[in-house]
Amino acid sequence: VKVEKDKKSSTAAAAATAVAALFLLMASPVYAQTADAVAPAASSTAGISSTAFFLMASVIFVELLVILVLLVNVRILLRVEKEKLAVAGAAPAKKREYNWWMKLNSFRPVEQNADLDLGHDYDGIRELDNRLPPWWLYGFYLTILVGCIYLWRYHVSHTAPLSAEEYAVSVAKADEQVQEYLKKKGESVDENTVTVIKDAGQLAAGKAIFLKSCVACHKEDARGDVGPNLTDDYWLHGGDIKSIFKTIRYGINAMPQWQNSYSNKEIAEVASYVKSLHGTNPPNAKSPQGVLFKEEGPAADSSAAKDSTAPKAIAAQQ
Repeated sequence: VKVEKDKKSSTAAAAATAVAALFLLMASPVYAQTADAVAPAASSTAGISSTAFFLMASVIFVELLVILVLLVNVRILLRVEKEKLAVAGAAPAKKREYNWWMKLNSFRPVEQNADLDLGHDYDGIRELDNRLPPWWLYGFYLTILVGCIYLWRYHVSHTAPLSAEEYAVSVAKADEQVQEYLKKKGESVDENTVTVIKDAGQLAAGKAIFLKSCVACHKEDARGDVGPNLTDDYWLHGGDIKSIFKTIRYGINAMPQWQNSYSNKEIAEVASYVKSLHGTNPPNAKSPQGVLFKEEGPAADSSAAKDSTAPKAIAAQQ
């Protein structure tokens, strides 16, 4: 509209020049005040200088004026378009171009809507018998094919693990990795795999732990105090290395669970040190407690064969 009305162009240029001049006139006091920043402002409005306040108010006014001009312009354009439509009258609408998007979705021309009408009308919305888009339809067929392959692979031929089986395999693999990691650290021993340690260095480490944590109940020489005597043949919870390891690790009654303080390797060293104290016969030892225990093995069998009265004595003591 502005282009067609060239006679108004000169008026618009003059208005723009006037607005620019107004900004320049209002900006000069601001620069003067900035140069003389040491002197305080003579007056203020809303916490800022009067010059800055009126400058911002002027900018807002210009913005509102621009918005008003744009709204008027929109109304003019709409009126022009309405006039064009009125002149066109009952001219036939341009036929929709049949492009690649319509081909991809198998859209039918609007002129065929009457042939596709199923006779169902819902508040002016008609139901048409259109085919589904090919990409959707063939995608649905593909999901059926994938479902059949999945059924055959996982439930018929069993050539791949199900979710539960895959989880079990993953857990077993993780356990193996944990065991390998613990083996590297020397922590893979437990109450089922522990054996008596003969290494002097490890026994010394077990003794150090014993003197630190066990003397309160068993004394330094393991003769017993609150806890039982650990040097005789009688045991409350089993005298083999596995039972001793388990007792130390998990605790019994008032005895603490030392697994919270020491690793399995350290507990195995303590258990082996306790086994090494058997038969030391310390002075002032506590009276035997528990059940008589004899180590099983070839050495124990040969010694029992030499002394035929041993079984009778053991039975009598039990």
